[in-house]
Amino acid sequence: MSESTLKTVNVSEKGQIAIPREIRILLGIKKGDRLVLTAKNEKILIQKATSITKQMESDFEPLTKLSERTAKKLWSNKDDEIWNNF
Repeated sequence: MSESTLKTVNVSEKGQIAIPREIRILLGIKKGDRLVLTAKNEKILIQKATSITKQMESDFEPLTKLSERTAKKLWSNKDDEIWNNF
């Protein structure tokens, strides 16, 4: 998505903000959706929880595959099979 939209919102007495309708439509945010807020360098990034989950799965896929291979090597130890006799 390369479209950029700028909107200004006010913070309520309870610290709440309302995401403008135009932005909700643009991002496909619906009632009940879970959002993840990240604060960094005086900025707040808001992402749908599903999009961040997909990104994390993609980012960690190589590490997961490496971990699985390493675990298989460690667990396939013939010396450990002696414990099956007890």
